[in-house]
Amino acid sequence: MAVYDAIGTTYAGTRRPDARIAARIEAALGDAASVVNVGAGTGSYETARTVLAVEPSPVMIAQRPDGSAPAVRAVAERIPVVDGAADAVMALLTVHHWSDLAAGVAELRRVARRRVVILTWDQAVFRRFWLVEEYLPEAAAFDDTRAVPVERLAAMLGGARVEPVPVPHDCTDGFGAAFWRRPAAYLDPVVRAGISMLAQPGEELLRPGLARLAADLASGRWRDRHRDLATHDEFDAGYRLVIDERETAS
Repeated sequence: MAVYDAIGTTYAGTRRPDARIAARIEAALGDAASVVNVGAGTGSYETARTVLAVEPSPVMIAQRPDGSAPAVRAVAERIPVVDGAADAVMALLTVHHWSDLAAGVAELRRVARRRVVILTWDQAVFRRFWLVEEYLPEAAAFDDTRAVPVERLAAMLGGARVEPVPVPHDCTDGFGAAFWRRPAAYLDPVVRAGISMLAQPGEELLRPGLARLAADLASGRWRDRHRDLATHDEFDAGYRLVIDERETAS
């Protein structure tokens, strides 16, 4: 995936797994003894149960920590393992990058004996997030072109269940809505480099909105407008787990 060869250089530093989100993913994986991580990136949210990481970008693979599961350079649409290779397959914040969604989902189901766990987001909910609604509609428009409707994913997985994943106010994983209560973070180019919806459109397109955000933070206008956020410990920005669970191993 050439895009992450270009924008993925800071991921190991800015996209550190959050323990509370990790717990939700662990619960979704259930009692699976073996897991294949597809679109694995730098290895966030992998545990000792992960037996293989599938990742197309050598830049991302190079940032995987020592002791990580072995990684193979491949795409979701063509996972180089046999049918039923693991109890579970997980694909975390990756399906929006795939060139052929149907082929990728079919591969997840082929490889997983017992369950498939996908972390994605509901674009209709995310569009109401203050960052994109008030300051960076260009980023929202970019995501409109690639976001996969959660209902479509669930249907493709044969009627999978969907669970919300609220974002903690001090989330350590710097994805798109991670800084909903820490707005100044979005002014940091290193932070933005770890968020594909901000890194891919380009700085020139986002510069006016970022300037408005900086001005509103300096004047106190952002704080006055979003004073209620300070009373919340977590926020629903639309992130969702889509879980296809079969009753027994095949």
